[in-house]
Amino acid sequence: MSLLNIEFKTAQGETKTLKDFPAKAYLIVNTASKCGLTPQYEGLQALYKEYKDQGLVILGFPANEFLAQEPGSDAEIQEFCSLNYSVEFPVMSKIVVKGEGQHPLYEELTTTYKKALQVSDEFEKRLRSKDLITGADHDIHWNFEKFLVDADGKIIERYFPDIKPTDDVVISKLKELL
Repeated sequence: MSLLNIEFKTAQGETKTLKDFPAKAYLIVNTASKCGLTPQYEGLQALYKEYKDQGLVILGFPANEFLAQEPGSDAEIQEFCSLNYSVEFPVMSKIVVKGEGQHPLYEELTTTYKKALQVSDEFEKRLRSKDLITGADHDIHWNFEKFLVDADGKIIERYFPDIKPTDDVVISKLKELL
């Protein structure tokens, strides 16, 4: 199945696919509002603001699989993103990114591109030392894991959650697509 054709819901309940967000590059991110990495919303918004006119679309997918760090309703998540981080990129309806009930988009993302790029393994070691990484190796490991996807729906790179959206390893790959 092509990533471009997988349906998901907006926070307003509309059914969409990536095709409804024409882009040269997509950055798909599972998000959470009560996570230590939540300030990455700021970096995601900065990246979106800088590159949206060149063809970047960022899509946030709130998920509650990691220590229940996204407990809010879709409306509460939208309000949180707007008030706290002035988020302008689309943040979709909450989905399951790992485990039972996994959304087809994340099933395709994680089984197609199994290994996330890491600059350092320190964050992963911390998560593992607390038994917070569970499931298969290809599963999403934590909030704010990122997938860079090209206009044709091909996954270009997968970034471990501690790689910030404004990190040079993300921006250099992004610029290749724009």
